Amino acid sequence: MDILTRAELEQLMRKEQQWCVSIYMPTHLTGRETQQDPLRLRNLLGEAEKQLSAREVSTRAVEKMLEPANLLLQDSNFWQHQSDGLAIFLSSNRIRHYRLPLKFDQFVAVMDHFHIKPLLPLFTGDGQFYILALSQNHVRLLNGSRYGVSEVDIGQVVTSLAEAIPSDDHQVNLQLHTSGSTGGMAVDGSVTFHGQGGGNISAKNDLLRYFRLIADGLTQFLQGDRVPLVLAGVEYLLPIYKEANTYPNLIEMVIKGNPDLLSADELHKTAWDILGLHFQAAQEEAVAHYQQLSGQASERVANTLEKIAPAAYHGQIETLFVATGVQKWGVFNPVTNEIEYHDPIESGDEPLLDMVAVQTYLKGGTVYAVEPEKVPGGTYAAAVLRY
Repeated sequence: MDILTRAELEQLMRKEQQWCVSIYMPTHLTGRETQQDPLRLRNLLGEAEKQLSAREVSTRAVEKMLEPANLLLQDSNFWQHQSDGLAIFLSSNRIRHYRLPLKFDQFVAVMDHFHIKPLLPLFTGDGQFYILALSQNHVRLLNGSRYGVSEVDIGQVVTSLAEAIPSDDHQVNLQLHTSGSTGGMAVDGSVTFHGQGGGNISAKNDLLRYFRLIADGLTQFLQGDRVPLVLAGVEYLLPIYKEANTYPNLIEMVIKGNPDLLSADELHKTAWDILGLHFQAAQEEAVAHYQQLSGQASERVANTLEKIAPAAYHGQIETLFVATGVQKWGVFNPVTNEIEYHDPIESGDEPLLDMVAVQTYLKGGTVYAVEPEKVPGGTYAAAVLRY
């Protein structure tokens, strides 16, 4: 499982000097289909080779561009750790690949820029979320969407209390002093710790130090993401982690219980029960806000690309609603703020609705990709501006 951060999306948006190959395909976590995934990629690379050759790219240049992806075909470890979909981006000087919780259709595009439209569901207001499964012995970060979750390799972030605070005589055997069936909490809502070698305060301080290392490491690892994060853990650990947390979009509701005993599928189901409602409420509130401003004839609403495109590019959009299954092709000039539409598509054109969605996301706005009839105002794009 890989994290596609905002910074990496911005890198993908930059136009290359040469041809760009974008490959999307479904992948599988288990079962016989996992053995077919490398074959699917081989066939897609064959299609990419044909498209590059048709654009008169030399055989040597084609081989060099596709070589990093061909090497993946023989990497058994790579294929044993997949998610729901695989996206690969190739140019003359780089390869980027992402195993993501999205069910992609098989697709190959050779263009003068990377084709990122299939990634947009990850960057909408209800696109993805994280689960941080906490225990003293193990920490897991899972990245998910409505379709499923996969575990993320969190690199250098500490993943156990023993790793974070090594000591020969450090054995925090935390227990809770409770009376009655209060779910691990004392009657007054406080938690009493019993630890060896340091007393109650020392035990909590050790946990706080441990969680601060995790929180700071994750915040750095996620590079400014605003994706919702839900905690999973036994009840007495969660308030301590919240005290240590530095990630800006931690959800108040939590998954209670020992996450070491829960599968990824079980964590996903419970998390989506929480976050599905969270996403729905946020979108309904955003629609109501647009309608309120629109009813007041406020200049903070926009429903034409002529107004939305420059606002998106210059970071003025707070919330954007964009229609799925609809596209407008052309060129936006950020110097003059003018749009030139083309039908049919011409060389150098970009999908303008995708462009405004990505620019809104990159500049800190919220994007909702909805069915055309659900776009406020009855157009294919509508926005609330910051000012």
